[in-house]
Amino acid sequence: QVQLVESGGGLVQAGVSLRLSCAASGDSKCIASMGWYRQAPGKERELVARDISGGSTNYADSVKGRFTISRDTAKNTLYLQMNSLKTEDTAVYYCNEVGWGACFGDYWGQGTQVTVSS
Repeated sequence: QVQLVESGGGLVQAGVSLRLSCAASGDSKCIASMGWYRQAPGKERELVARDISGGSTNYADSVKGRFTISRDTAKNTLYLQMNSLKTEDTAVYYCNEVGWGACFGDYWGQGTQVTVSS
């Protein structure tokens, strides 16, 4: 069973940077993709960024140029570097893994709160 544990959230002021981490258990070789989603109060969960095994990444338009997703396969850890944070980035951020083969499934972490104050 895959487990995802996020860390790195917190309360910060607008304009600063924050890095989220997601430590994944299980076999990294059967990961199809990993990504970050977020959910703000009263809104639906939305994709922030996704790293697809094989090298491609995609981002929500609202974070392009400010956020960077990366993955350390040796540590089986996913990161989200968030720069120039805005108040509208305030949300609970969730790590997601899509597995294939022996790891087939759609897995979610418990979420980490990011609050950006003006």
